[in-house]
Amino acid sequence: MPHVLPVIVGFGGFNAAGRSSSHQAFRRMVLESLPSSEQHSTIASLACLMGLIHADGGSYTDTQGAELTIETVFEHYQEAVIAGTLVRKIEHFDPSNLSGHRKVDFSEQQVTVFTMAKRDLPKQLPSDWQIREVEEGRVEITTSGKDKHLVSVPYELAAKAAGQLPRGFDLTEHYNARFHPRGLQMALIGASDAIHSMGIPWQKVAAKVRPDEIGVYSSSVFGQVDDQGIGGLFQARLRGERTTAKQVALGLNSMPADFVNAYVLGNVGHTEATTGACASFLYSLQAAVRDLRSGRRRIAVVGNAEAPITPEMSEGFSNMGALGSDENLCKIDGSATPDWRRASRPFGENCGFTLSEATQYIVLMDDLLAIELGADVHGAVPEVFINADGVKKSISSPGVGNYISFSKAVAAAVDIVGIEAVQMRSFVHAHGSSTPANRVTESELISRVAETFDIDDWPVTAVKAYVGHSVAAASGDQLISALGTFKYGLIPGIKTVDKLAEDVHQQRLNFLLNDTVSPTKMEVSFINSKGFGGNNASAVLLSADKVNAMLLKRYGKAFTHYIDRREITRKAAEDYAIQADRGNLEVIYRFGEELVDEKAVTITKMGMNIPGFSRKIEFNFKNLWQDMQ
Repeated sequence: MPHVLPVIVGFGGFNAAGRSSSHQAFRRMVLESLPSSEQHSTIASLACLMGLIHADGGSYTDTQGAELTIETVFEHYQEAVIAGTLVRKIEHFDPSNLSGHRKVDFSEQQVTVFTMAKRDLPKQLPSDWQIREVEEGRVEITTSGKDKHLVSVPYELAAKAAGQLPRGFDLTEHYNARFHPRGLQMALIGASDAIHSMGIPWQKVAAKVRPDEIGVYSSSVFGQVDDQGIGGLFQARLRGERTTAKQVALGLNSMPADFVNAYVLGNVGHTEATTGACASFLYSLQAAVRDLRSGRRRIAVVGNAEAPITPEMSEGFSNMGALGSDENLCKIDGSATPDWRRASRPFGENCGFTLSEATQYIVLMDDLLAIELGADVHGAVPEVFINADGVKKSISSPGVGNYISFSKAVAAAVDIVGIEAVQMRSFVHAHGSSTPANRVTESELISRVAETFDIDDWPVTAVKAYVGHSVAAASGDQLISALGTFKYGLIPGIKTVDKLAEDVHQQRLNFLLNDTVSPTKMEVSFINSKGFGGNNASAVLLSADKVNAMLLKRYGKAFTHYIDRREITRKAAEDYAIQADRGNLEVIYRFGEELVDEKAVTITKMGMNIPGFSRKIEFNFKNLWQDMQ
């Protein structure tokens, strides 16, 4: 049997630039470099997503119902769309006026007296409280005065910029969210977007394989840190509130996979929730590629959702010195006002990364199944490499592991597509975190690998300049952007940087500071990711054109028949894109559907049948250790 090539047949999600499917977010990043017609359609689709306008059929209306042409939409809403996307000042809450507490010591006082509502008295009274009713429903409390009390005080964040989903995009309007944490809302809409983008109904795809040949590979790094998850659980008592029954379960970092399995796909196959700090998307991707190549899986839904924009997460990273603070941004610019739009500056004069939220998912399948289904191939991932750093002085510092993963990725690509393709038709999506340490270490690494493989003027870009650092989903942001380059022939420039920092290694490299039309069709992108703790991962991503040429060689006549089936798929995917551009995301949420009747499951020595699934699970195991028995 020929070796499986894991091909990308669907992709979707959302980040600060917009929706991933049909390349809406990519077009936002290169907006000024697009033809005017594409600029108009991109602004209009984002305006619909952000609730600024409505679309019905081919016409647009404002919130008062007045009809608009696409030209007037562009004219009237361009500024609002641009201001409400990409990295910008935090909008989820006021980062300049947050509610905190300070400990106040009353031990020098003889007594402390205060009043409160009787209904608010704790069930277990402190031993030194003396209580006296002063009026109906209120009591006076006298204490010994030797307590420490928490007094409410305001505070502000040191770093007030973040990469947030487009302003006005309310996830809860698109499905019955049922108090889900934001990260799980994002997982649902991201995976749903990816499934719809295939242009083939999921039921048809799933029916082609056995139930256990489907896998979901998904996670978040931090879990759900907002009030509906772990964040609320840890804060409830300090706020004088009660914990809920959902906060522990929904706060788990494996929950994005669980939500996709249960509420999007109804999957009973493989599930895996792997994390590797900022490289988590590539960790999940490697697991999926491994299982597809081994034949254990034929379909894999891969992705991550991360929603870390909370005061506590920001403050924690700031105290590490990891975030680009307002003060340091001002110092770099010689300004009294921080430039939040340009807070993330990969390979420029920078002072720390910019925290962001995102959800990114792709659908992979083996190449034979793609041919049989007529799936549209957007690229392929033949290899992903992961390596640790060895002994470290600081757990957060860069190390040798990325030298291994990135070098192996380039060497593998040379074997797959040839040295000329790598030298002339490849580019690098750098981790580009926007920290001083990263700009030196990653640029030196890429430069040394370029010298080893005799690559000159190697294009390097960094998507975090646009969308910030979405932690678990960060390398997903990179991969989705690379698919946009394959489609449009444009490599997004690092446009938040006026010039490279002096300590950036530039030998044999071309750091693109402006959108660049590639002189030749790009065939390969190297997705590089570095994570806290020594989590390094690098992936080889092949373009759709290169993959189709490989498939033609493998399948010959069968490929021509595939082309006909693919046209039907593309039309269905285009129909979804049109609806999604109008703000109709058609989120899949299968809550409340009929459950699998466990009593109706039939089990034999050869396999098992599960109600609702057209194919059975087979027990076709082989003893690989027969020679030892």
